[in-house]
Amino acid sequence: MSKKNDKTVKDEELGATAEAIKEEAKAAENTENATAEVSVEEQLKEELAKEKDKFLRLFAEFENYKKRTSKERVELFKTAGKDVMVAMLPVLDDFDRALTEIAKTEAEELKKGVELISNKLRETLKSKGLAEVQVNKGDTFDAEDHEAITQIPAPSDDMKGKIIDVVEKGYTLGDKVIRYPKVVVGQ
Repeated sequence: MSKKNDKTVKDEELGATAEAIKEEAKAAENTENATAEVSVEEQLKEELAKEKDKFLRLFAEFENYKKRTSKERVELFKTAGKDVMVAMLPVLDDFDRALTEIAKTEAEELKKGVELISNKLRETLKSKGLAEVQVNKGDTFDAEDHEAITQIPAPSDDMKGKIIDVVEKGYTLGDKVIRYPKVVVGQ
């Protein structure tokens, strides 16, 4: 009987051990399922965060595109007549030459007529954004603002590096220079 008792005790111990192992396996399985569920949830959160980031970057890029095209459109409207303005600059130069020559004569009526036409043309172009670059004899020469067509010996030491003569006026259209003033510089 002692063998039977030993066997029964061993069977009971084995049964209890098997039950404990089964419970541990179930607990581990539940933990794995919970971990799997958490990791799936975390993966979805990460994917959502990536998609949000991608969306925000795309939205920002689109906003920058809109701003850039709007700015380009405004610039285009400001300088839309640039070709026409550049083509009209020689006409303005001719009016200046004509007024200089007419001033040498005594034809006051002719001078008034040419001045009226010249002023009307200048005012019309000015209303479209054309402006004359102000350059005077004696101003300091700046290579970024002037175009030197020649250098001559300066009549005095204080005229070295300064503008001796303005050969052709410069003009701006809006904020952009469309023709730099052509000057003679003293050396």
